[in-house]
Amino acid sequence: MSRPLLEVIALTTQDAQAAQAGGADRLELVTDMAADGLTPSLPDFAAIRAAVRLPLRVMLRIRDGFTPGDLDALLERTARLRAEGAEEFVFGFLGADGRVDLAATTALAEAVAGCCWTFHRAVDHSADRAELRAAVADLPGLDTFLTSGSAAGVEAGREVLAGELAKAGDPGYRQRILVGGGLRAEHVPGLKAAGFDAFHIGGAVREGGWSGAVDAARVAEWRTLLDT
Repeated sequence: MSRPLLEVIALTTQDAQAAQAGGADRLELVTDMAADGLTPSLPDFAAIRAAVRLPLRVMLRIRDGFTPGDLDALLERTARLRAEGAEEFVFGFLGADGRVDLAATTALAEAVAGCCWTFHRAVDHSADRAELRAAVADLPGLDTFLTSGSAAGVEAGREVLAGELAKAGDPGYRQRILVGGGLRAEHVPGLKAAGFDAFHIGGAVREGGWSGAVDAARVAEWRTLLDT
């Protein structure tokens, strides 16, 4: 059995190198965590890609909230990132009614055809999780849902996560669950025992939260926790 996946949020080259040194398996690249993570600049992506050997999932999101905003601008940014060498992505959109914006999400899926991507925590803010999962289930490249099970975080969403994991393999539930959003170390033993094998962290491995850089030693602690 392969070891659990550890994905770490990186905002800078320094973050990326520290996460790699600590034992992360993959990075989610974003900027502006005050807006819960937006698309990084092309120079920042290129610098991080040159600095580490880890897979990089790049956020495709240019405005706070879960609506796509200027879709043409987002598609242009996506094309530039792909030309620069981006191969994995993170995105997913809701409409004003809280239901999935299938047109925008499909447009991005088509723009990254041939790439793997994660539907991010918009699923936790959706009006109907099951409806969303069914709607996007067959979009090309979708292999992961990043979710805490609740907009309030993992502590509130563990029963929802367990229910969805129990449906693994069913239509709409074939993608891997990447647990993240309010994830704390004390959650991990129970989640692992339940069968979860992929974990996403950000502020938990930073000194002082988002105001600090990723700490390689803290990442290593999480690596050990997941591997024990």
